[in-house]
Amino acid sequence: MTGEQDTARDAGAEERSGAGPAVAPAEHQHLERGQLPMALALVVAVAAGGLTAVQSRINGEFARVVGDPYTAAAISFGSGLVILSLALCVWRPGRVGLGRVREALADRRLAWWMLLGGLAGAWFVTTQGLSAATLGVALFTVAIVAGQTVGGILFDLIGLGPGGRRRLTPTRVLGAVLALGAIAWAVSAQLAHDVPLLLLLLPFTAGVGVGWQQAVNGRVKQAAGSALTATFGNFLGGTIALVVAAVVHGAIAGFPALPGTWWLYVGGALGCLFIGAQAAVVRTIGVLLLALCGVAGQLAAALALDLLLPTAERPLEFATVGGTVLALVAVLVASIRWSRHAHAAKTGGA
Repeated sequence: MTGEQDTARDAGAEERSGAGPAVAPAEHQHLERGQLPMALALVVAVAAGGLTAVQSRINGEFARVVGDPYTAAAISFGSGLVILSLALCVWRPGRVGLGRVREALADRRLAWWMLLGGLAGAWFVTTQGLSAATLGVALFTVAIVAGQTVGGILFDLIGLGPGGRRRLTPTRVLGAVLALGAIAWAVSAQLAHDVPLLLLLLPFTAGVGVGWQQAVNGRVKQAAGSALTATFGNFLGGTIALVVAAVVHGAIAGFPALPGTWWLYVGGALGCLFIGAQAAVVRTIGVLLLALCGVAGQLAAALALDLLLPTAERPLEFATVGGTVLALVAVLVASIRWSRHAHAAKTGGA
């Protein structure tokens, strides 16, 4: 806890503009106190991506059963907010973090718009309802990943994340290209033709928004000293936006009846886990590498679901297996040599 406070104070002068620090490579202390080791952070990030895929399967089924994606998304976010509110009641560091965030806002070490990460999550689930049915899951996923990758590169370059600027090395570019190739290969058997290309902009912008959300959530976590605080703020903003959307849609089209199947309501709990995990590791690995780990985790989880819970509509394809392996290779390519560079910078090497 003290180590993170010290780090926040040290970064204060560079964060007062609220736009992200321009940290020189020699000042990148990626293994400071309070941060996870690189290898563990990568494992956590991949696991978070896996939870994202499981949540998507559950929320997609919830939306199908109720026939209203807005209500399904609002309930998912709202249940997560209830869980996090209860956690704040029993976890003192999370409550202390709320005070630290207020102090960071007052000192201008944290910009007010960095508290709006939950709106990007709300936009993500909204685009699922607006475009996924027309585009198909395959093209929707490709557009999301493309947006995440572009956003990860951009936000690392400008230093929006809590780790500051990260140089665009050849291995990181290669890792991003491999990740895009992995997801395209994995869904190649499902790709549809003659789709409205302009509609692809919706999930693409949602993917960019996910990268922005991860970066600003990491900033809030750094200021608060608690991933719980950052995750709570994320769910609070997203829930407000989605409840408004659900009420407006319900007033126009009617409110649906809710199902009694219990597991359809666990999406919010899964969201608490993976958003908190992403906020905890983004400072260590950066926005781009977090996005690549998310791709690998989502493909691995999708592969596991196809193996354990196969469906007649989606038989297991060789492309799914190959794409998953390629995504894991992309993470290794983007991280191993970059880790060595960070170590050389930390020790003053070339």
